Amino acid sequence: MQYDRTDARILEIVQKNNRLTSEVIGEMAGLSATACQRRLKRLRSDGIIEADVSIVSPKAVGRPLQMLVLVSLERERTDIIDRFKKAIKSSAEVVNGFYVTGEADFVLYVTARTMDEYEQFTRRFFYENPNIKGFKTMVIVDRVKVGFAIPIEPPED
Repeated sequence: MQYDRTDARILEIVQKNNRLTSEVIGEMAGLSATACQRRLKRLRSDGIIEADVSIVSPKAVGRPLQMLVLVSLERERTDIIDRFKKAIKSSAEVVNGFYVTGEADFVLYVTARTMDEYEQFTRRFFYENPNIKGFKTMVIVDRVKVGFAIPIEPPED
């Protein structure tokens, strides 16, 4: 996956606002709209741009409870890890899931409407899974920063 300085500028722009037109992005990056569209298409097909998303307020859509959950597996076998990754991907309550090093095996970002709903989720997702050794929940008090923007370093010439 290769990108140049112009691609780096496009990536900076679309990470801040992906609703801009190709004309506006092109103008900001010093390109024509057509050249900008070609580059965006290539950045997407090469997997450099993974998705174009909107960040939604959990509170605004009735999911005011947000938690970070540290999950430890009973055993670290590839089949158990793969099954748990699949469960994460298929769970609507799990917004983000990370397989990590350190004290926990996974860190999950989970949302819920109520604490009762979260408790039902934990029963179904953790307690009923014999491969879960334990989990620790941290309730998020305030989202200080939210986003997916990655610092973009222009490639060396």
